[in-house]
Amino acid sequence: MSIYHAIGKRWQRSTVVSLVSLVMLLVVGACASDAPKGSPPSTTDQVRGHADRAFEKLKQEEQESAPRPPVPR
Repeated sequence: MSIYHAIGKRWQRSTVVSLVSLVMLLVVGACASDAPKGSPPSTTDQVRGHADRAFEKLKQEEQESAPRPPVPR
C-alpha cells in the first residue's frame, strides 16, 4: 500500500508542476505578444462632419418632439 501511495504522490506532483509550468508559459507568451494597435486618429474634417450630422439629427428630433398646436374642428 505504501508503494501505491508514493506512486500516486509522484504522479500528483508531476501533474501540478506541469500545470503550473503551462500557466507560466501562457502568461509569458501573452505578455510578449504585440499590443493591439488602435485606429488612426480622425482628421478635423471627419470630426466636423460627424458633429454636423449629430447636430442635424438633434435638431430634427427636437422638431419632432415639439408640442403641436391642437387642430381646430
